[in-house]
Amino acid sequence: QVQLVESGGGLVQPGGSLRLSCSVSGSAFSIYPMGWYRQAPGKQRELVAITRGGSTNYADSVKGRFTISRDNAKNTVYLQMNSLKPEDTAVYYCKMSRGNYDYWGQGTQVTVSS
Repeated sequence: QVQLVESGGGLVQPGGSLRLSCSVSGSAFSIYPMGWYRQAPGKQRELVAITRGGSTNYADSVKGRFTISRDNAKNTVYLQMNSLKPEDTAVYYCKMSRGNYDYWGQGTQVTVSS
C-alpha cells in the first residue's frame, strides 16, 4: 500500500521559513515525479513545485523563494520555503505520479501570519 505522509507545517511570521517533508512508503520512489501542491480556503488546488528526471519546475508565485528537493535514499521529498508571505497560507500536499495513477498525502497546514 502506497502511503505519503507530509510533515513540517505550522504557523510562521511573514518573512520566515519552513521546510516541509513528504515521506513515501510502499512504492519505488526514485523513478517517479514528485510534486508539491497547495490549496487555500475557497480556492482550487494548485501546483507549487515538481521534480522529475532531475529537473524542477515552480509556480511563478514561488520562484526564487521555494526549493523542491528529494533524497532517494530516504524516499523523501522536501519543500524549503523562504520569505513566506500571508498568501502562501494553505494546506500543502505532496503527490507521487506513478504511471496513470496519482497518490496524495493527507496534507499539512501552513499559516503565515503576524
